[in-house]
Amino acid sequence: MTALATRPVTEEAVRGALGAVLDPELDEPITDLGFVRSVAVDDGDVTVHLRLPTSFCSPNFAYLMASDSKDAVTALEGVGVVVVELDDHHDSDLINAGLAADAGYVGTFRHEAEQDLDELRATFRRKAHTAAMERALTVLLRAGSPLAEGGPERVRLGDLPAGRERDALLRRREALGLSRADDAPVLVDHEGRPPAPGSAAMFLRRARATRVSIDGNAHFCRGLLRTRYEGSGADQRPRPEGAEPTDHHHLLPLSPKES
Repeated sequence: MTALATRPVTEEAVRGALGAVLDPELDEPITDLGFVRSVAVDDGDVTVHLRLPTSFCSPNFAYLMASDSKDAVTALEGVGVVVVELDDHHDSDLINAGLAADAGYVGTFRHEAEQDLDELRATFRRKAHTAAMERALTVLLRAGSPLAEGGPERVRLGDLPAGRERDALLRRREALGLSRADDAPVLVDHEGRPPAPGSAAMFLRRARATRVSIDGNAHFCRGLLRTRYEGSGADQRPRPEGAEPTDHHHLLPLSPKES
């Protein structure tokens, strides 16, 4: 039987794979952020160059994105040698050498590696879930939904309207191993625990602070990248409406001290 020929690797396919790689702190695809500087495909071999908003971006974040990029492209069918290089970073030489040698994070940074990548990923998955939860609940609050009148702790996943916010929350819950059932409460921490009685408003305020911080950092980093690299704004995908770093304090339930 003749083996089926594999499809040639294309730049479009490579960029599609890179679209699944997230900045761990900003919780956005590196393709949307404009962090992919170039993609070159030569007879199945792929070279990707990445760029960041500053030369001093956290080395562990930088390594994680570069490593995830290499893994994502390597997983493509028919791909040959994959080279991912980080440009213009103060640890570029170290990171690029570690990636080329498949040395891993600890093998690359050795004694400077303060925590492994699994712990780092877990930290930002928790933050991403918190932000997604706040965004989803804010959709109901903005619309003046009667579902939120009894308190945000009463809202269930099945109560959320279909759309970007609900889909994002379900993905974040899946990454943490949390229930995606319609009757599962929306307002929970990363272990699925609801707020203590009487503390839902404060719980949601802390979630809002996390979301505002993520949105603010994303907005700031996009601007820094455009300043650092002329023309890089053309490579950035506009943020969804409502994702800018605005504060919806007036939409959240008042705590007893504020009422």
